[in-house]
Amino acid sequence: MLVRLADLCYRRRRVVVAAWIIALLGAFALASTFGADLKQDYLQPGSESKTAADTLATSFPQRSGDNIQVVVHSPAGVSSPAVKARAEQVFADVADEAHVVGVVSPFSPEGAGQVSADGTTAYAVVTLDRSHSDFSAQQAKDLVLPLLAAGDETMQVEVGGDVAKLSQSAPVGSEGIGLLAAAVILLLVFGSAVAMGLPLITALFGLGTALLLGELLMRVVDVPDWAPPTAAMVGLGVGIDYALLIVTRFRSGLAEGQEPRHANRNAIATAGRSVVFAGTVVIVSMLGILLVGQQSLNGFAFTVSLAVLMTMTASLTLLPALLGFAGRNIERLHVPRLRRASGSPGDSRWYRWSRWVQRRPLIAATGSLVALLALAAPFLGIRFGFPDAQNDPPSYTTHRAYELLADGFGPGFSAPLVVTVQGGSGAELVTAADDLGRRLAEVDGVAEVSPVLVNETGDTGVITVVATTSPQDQDTEQLIDTLRDTTIPAATADTGLTAHVGGASAVDLDITRGVADRLPVFFLGVLLVSFLLLMLVFRSVLVPLKAVIMNLLASAAAFGVLTLAVDGGPIGTLVGIPEQTPVPILIPVGIFAILFGLSMDYEVFLISRIKEEYDKTRDNATAVADGLAKSAKVITAGAAVMVTVFLSFVLGQDVFGKMFGIGLAAAVLIDATVVRMVLVPATMELLGDRNWWLPAWLDRLLPELHVEGQDLSTPISRPAGEAPGAPAPAEA
Repeated sequence: MLVRLADLCYRRRRVVVAAWIIALLGAFALASTFGADLKQDYLQPGSESKTAADTLATSFPQRSGDNIQVVVHSPAGVSSPAVKARAEQVFADVADEAHVVGVVSPFSPEGAGQVSADGTTAYAVVTLDRSHSDFSAQQAKDLVLPLLAAGDETMQVEVGGDVAKLSQSAPVGSEGIGLLAAAVILLLVFGSAVAMGLPLITALFGLGTALLLGELLMRVVDVPDWAPPTAAMVGLGVGIDYALLIVTRFRSGLAEGQEPRHANRNAIATAGRSVVFAGTVVIVSMLGILLVGQQSLNGFAFTVSLAVLMTMTASLTLLPALLGFAGRNIERLHVPRLRRASGSPGDSRWYRWSRWVQRRPLIAATGSLVALLALAAPFLGIRFGFPDAQNDPPSYTTHRAYELLADGFGPGFSAPLVVTVQGGSGAELVTAADDLGRRLAEVDGVAEVSPVLVNETGDTGVITVVATTSPQDQDTEQLIDTLRDTTIPAATADTGLTAHVGGASAVDLDITRGVADRLPVFFLGVLLVSFLLLMLVFRSVLVPLKAVIMNLLASAAAFGVLTLAVDGGPIGTLVGIPEQTPVPILIPVGIFAILFGLSMDYEVFLISRIKEEYDKTRDNATAVADGLAKSAKVITAGAAVMVTVFLSFVLGQDVFGKMFGIGLAAAVLIDATVVRMVLVPATMELLGDRNWWLPAWLDRLLPELHVEGQDLSTPISRPAGEAPGAPAPAEA
C-alpha cells in the first residue's frame, strides 16, 4: 500500500504538489479564521495551590485573578511632586482598563510599604478579573504596552507578573540560522544543490501546515507558549531527517542503474517503511506524556505529535512527487569535489570503523559505557523548579521589573504567596486570620505579611506573604513546606480555620512534585510500548532490550549535560545561562519523550539495514559491518542536521528554549555517536547470532511486520512494444 501510494504520488506529481500548496493555504485560512490563542493552566490537580485557587474563584472572585505590579523608578525620587503626579496618573489610567478590578497605589493608605527605603522605586498592585491563562496575548498587550509607553528618561515604568510576560513579543527566533546550517550540511552530504533542496522543501511544507493546524488545536486543548517553538524545532529536525533517508536511498537506486520511478518505489519500500515506523514511535513516545496528567503537557504532546505526523506525511507523499520532477537531474548543480563517492560498502571508512570496533568489542563497549555514565553523573545533582522573572530576556519588562523590585524591596516581592483563610465569619474570621498573620510573620524567611482582606460575605479571607528569597530559590520552597506542614497547622489547630498556601511559587512547587509522582508511570509506559514495537519489527528479544537500555543511558547523559549548562559556570555562560537556574520538570519530560522517539529513529535506520544484510547472508559480523557502512552516513548527516537545528535555539533569549535546545542537541549527538557508532556494533558483535533470538512460541504469536521492507528488484511492467530502456511515463 505504501509503495502504491508513493508510485501514485510520483506519477501524479503535479496534482500532489498542487494539493500540498492548497493544503498549506487552506490551513492558513482556517488558522486565521478559527485559530485560538495560546493558553497554559499549570494548576496541578489535587494540589494545595489548586485548592487555594478554587477557593478564591468560588468564594472571593474579586481576588481570584492574577496580580501585576506596575513599577515606577526615578533617580529624583518617586515622591517628588512632578514624578508623583505622573505616577498617580499612570495608576489612575490602569484602573480604567478592561479586566482591572482594583489598584492599590503606593501613595494610598493601603499601599504603605510600597515605596522603597531610598525613595527611588514604588509599585502599585493591580488586581485582574482573571488568571493569566485566560488572557490572550493581544489582551495582555492592550493592558501592558500603554503603561510602558508612559515611561521616559525621568520616570521608568515597568510591569511584572505573568500577564506582563504574556504581553512581550518573543525575541526573533533562530530557526533561520538552524535552517541555513542544515542546508550547508545537506549540501556537503549530497554534493548537489538539487538533492539538498528536496529535504528542506519537504520539511518546510509539512511543518508549516502542522503549525497552522496547531492553531486550530488550541480550540480544544490548552497549548503553552513554549509548545509551538519546540514543535518547530522537532518538526524541522525530523522532517529533514526523514526526507534525507528517502533521498539517500533514491540516489543509491539511481547509482545502481535503476530508473527514477523504480528508484522511488524502492526508496519508499525500504527507507519509507523505516520512516513510518520511526515517526510512529516518536508520536507514541510523545502521547505517553498524557500519562503524566498535566494539562499543559497534554497540549505540548499533541502539538509536537502533529508536527511529526505532518512532516512524516510530507516525506511519504510530497517527496515522491518532488523526486518525480527531479529524476536523474537530482545530481545537477553539484559542488565540485563533493560528489558522492563510489565503491562498495567494504571500501568505506565506516566499514573499516565497524570492523575495528568488532575486533575489540569488549573494550569499545566498556569505554562507551563509562563515557555515558560519566556524562550522566551530573544529573544526580539536578534541581527541578521554575525559573522566575530574573531569567526572562533582558528586553522583557518583567525582567526589568524584577530587578527594580529586588533592588528596592527584596527578591520575594515579585511573586508573593497567597494564603486563603476560611472558617467562621465576620469579626471572628478577621480576629483569627490576624492571629495567623502574626504567626506567619514570625517564620524565618518571611519578609512581610499583609493584613487579611475579607470578602463581602465575611467567610473568606486572603493574606499575602512575601518571602525574603526569590521565587526560584530553594529556600522559598522550604518556606512553603514550613508554612503548610508546621506553621499553619499549629496556628489553626484551635481556631477552626482552614488555610491553604497558593500563589505562583506554590503552583510551581506543586507542579514539580505532582509530575514527579507520575514519572514512573510515564517512563514505564513509553519503555514498554517501544520495546513491544521493536520486538514486533525485528523479531528479537535482545535487540529491543538493548535499545531500551541504551536509550535510557543516552537520556541520562543528555540530562547530565543539561545539568552542567544550567549550573552556571563556563558552560552556562557560553550558552547564556550564567547563573544557577532550576530546570522545570516539564522540560526533562518533553526531552525524554522526544529523545526516545528520535533515538528509536536511528535504531530503526541502523538495525533495519543490519537486519536486511543479515537476512541475505545469515552472517552476523558481516551484517553489522555492512549495515553500519550503508547507514552510518545518513545517520551522522541526519544527526548533524538535528544537532544544528536544536543548537540554533540556544542562540535565542528564552531560557526554556535554551534548555530544550541544549538537552535535545546533547541527546542526539550522544545517541548518534557513542551509542549508534560504538556501543551498538560492539554489543551486536558480542552477542553474535543471539541478537536475533526469539522464542518459537512468541514467534508464532507475533504478526509479520517488515520495517526494513523489501528491495524491489522486479522491473515495472511496460506497455507492449515499449523498449526496456525507455523512461517510465511521467503521468499515468
